[in-house]
Amino acid sequence: MPPLPNPDISTHPVILWFRQDLRLTDNPALLEALAQGRPVLPIFIHDDEAPQIRQIGGASRWWLGQSLRALDDALAKFKARLHIYRGPAQDVLATLCDTTGARQLFWNRRHDAGGKAQDTAIKANFQAAGVDVRSFNASLLYEPWEVRSLAGEPYKVFTPFWRSARALREPAPARPAPDAIPYLPPPHLPFAATLESLNLHPTQPDWSGGLAVRFQPGEAGAKARLAQFLEKHLQNYATGRDFPGLDATSRLSPHLHFGEISPQLVWQAAQDAVASGRSGATPKDLEKFLAEMGWREFSYHLQHYYPDLATRNFQARFDGFRFVENAAGLRAWQRGLTGYPIVDAGMRELWQTGYMHNRVRMIAASFLIKHLMVDWRMGEAWFWDTLCDADSASNAASWQWVAGSGADAAPYFRIFNPILQGEKFDADGAYIARYVPELAGLPARFLHQPWLAPASILASAGVRLGENYPRPIVDHDHARQRALAAFQALNAASAE
Repeated sequence: MPPLPNPDISTHPVILWFRQDLRLTDNPALLEALAQGRPVLPIFIHDDEAPQIRQIGGASRWWLGQSLRALDDALAKFKARLHIYRGPAQDVLATLCDTTGARQLFWNRRHDAGGKAQDTAIKANFQAAGVDVRSFNASLLYEPWEVRSLAGEPYKVFTPFWRSARALREPAPARPAPDAIPYLPPPHLPFAATLESLNLHPTQPDWSGGLAVRFQPGEAGAKARLAQFLEKHLQNYATGRDFPGLDATSRLSPHLHFGEISPQLVWQAAQDAVASGRSGATPKDLEKFLAEMGWREFSYHLQHYYPDLATRNFQARFDGFRFVENAAGLRAWQRGLTGYPIVDAGMRELWQTGYMHNRVRMIAASFLIKHLMVDWRMGEAWFWDTLCDADSASNAASWQWVAGSGADAAPYFRIFNPILQGEKFDADGAYIARYVPELAGLPARFLHQPWLAPASILASAGVRLGENYPRPIVDHDHARQRALAAFQALNAASAE
């Protein structure tokens, strides 16, 4: 990129490039842009053909569209607008700098491999052309490279990682939204687009109704959800978080993923709620919640040092594991028709709402990998497409954890029994009845294994196995033994 002319920059805007930081509160790039004393030009670039960027799935596209609209509405209160462009980011930004005279470009960092690669190239090109490019941390409590072992190595186990992170420093306090945003609208550019033209909202059919009922994307929705969680659910978090029939989790993950709320604000608000006694939560509840935020940090730490975490086994020895081609099993799993109610409830919750309870995510993932022997990457890809909180680091790290191939992974012999998991964490069947309504009439003692119910009970509940609800597509005991044999063969081969 050739050097740009250098007019008097005091009258030209600072370009503020929004990506996964769709908020005004505690947004470091925005605050630094305002500190320059010039107009701010807020933009979003839909670069859907960048070869290095992994394109988001359907549920995330819906969320992004709603969040962009919410951000534009928030900016409108300051008599500003979010300008949307579609095209190669490098070309869009170069045209903006050329037409507006902007010589400063600010953004908040991305941490996925493709985003980092694009940002690095753009920063080098624009700095060479005389543009002041600055990037900031807006999505993590700690930068992935900050937390290192005493030997200077990245951590591969969560507990020492989190202990080291907590000892590093207390997360910085969240900073408030600005009181004013000076704004100067840009001239029309050939890359200019409307939100509607991005086609982020599903049509033919519009399947987003379940997502819209459960979530309110945007900064206001994120703050409302945080307040509700701290007031009503943090007090039972340490134990209640494992029960999918309860509203006992924060459900902040999509808001954090899209940067509608900062982890610093969540951290600070949770601690304040417990210290003041407003939440009724115990220190144990608080520490468990903060540790879950720590797992998110750990996932980004891993992704930073192992950027192909979503496609390659973290432990290379797992490259020799023999998964099977099981298209029918994968399809049944995706549709929530495995014959195991807790698995099917989770997969249907995912399809209907773009979300799945964390405990059930582990059960469903374990079933796909260890009961059906399907490659964990197939499950990771399905979650990427259907989760509205599909996060490049957390999604990949969690799937590898369940598979046993990841860092700090579950041992290979840990194979979730979907029957026992259902009986333990959904004893009254509230969760299953919500998402597998064809089983709702069964007594609780048969709800988790309906194939054991007498014909008379099945008939009175309206359940016709093999017709309106499937029989199990695989026998649990057989599947468990097959998986154990495969893992033991892998261990034996690795030891040779």
